[in-house]
Amino acid sequence: MDIARITIAPSTSAQVHDWLRKRVQQGDLPPGMRISETEVAAAIGISRQPVREAFIRLASDGLAEVRPQRGTYISKISVQAVLSARFIREAVEADLARIVAKARPAEILDRMADEIARQHHADTAGSVEDFIESDDRFHHMLALAAGQDAVWADLERLKAQMNRLRHLSMRAFDRSFTIGQHQAILDALRQGDADAAEGAMRTHLRQMLTEVPQMAAAQPDYFTA
Repeated sequence: MDIARITIAPSTSAQVHDWLRKRVQQGDLPPGMRISETEVAAAIGISRQPVREAFIRLASDGLAEVRPQRGTYISKISVQAVLSARFIREAVEADLARIVAKARPAEILDRMADEIARQHHADTAGSVEDFIESDDRFHHMLALAAGQDAVWADLERLKAQMNRLRHLSMRAFDRSFTIGQHQAILDALRQGDADAAEGAMRTHLRQMLTEVPQMAAAQPDYFTA
């Protein structure tokens, strides 16, 4: 198990869980990899109990599975879970886009424009992690602008498997295409065109419908139906 990326040693089960969850979503702990309570605990310098609790939470997230007499393994990416989360995101964020297009809050729209600039920079630098973090902030701001911050928290809980796919696809596909879609969304929001904003959001989130089968075909060992 690669533990070299630990920078601040987590000390509680919640911190260990958050660290492991992030490593799984970013692909540092790939599908099928065996993870050891003993190794994690020794690397961090804590007892096995909080690590065991973190493993249980990771399994409840659908990101790990316990195989009796064999150990704990990182789960494969569920295609169905990805598609379900995408479906829900489209329904929710299309409505959010309509709300924001009617309100046009200048300050938040400017912040969304700043995120697009950060995405250009991350793309040029080849930083997938920075790109995806900025992508998340862009979408989160849409919920903020609509006065629906709690909705974003709900979406975050749904898209654990989707995030894993995003880290793979952003390495495989042209990130500038995503940036262009974000710009189309922002342009429609600034113009107050609710129909165009909704359409641009739906087009953006439907991109995954073509990416999922391509990624599953390219790396079949990483996916399950």
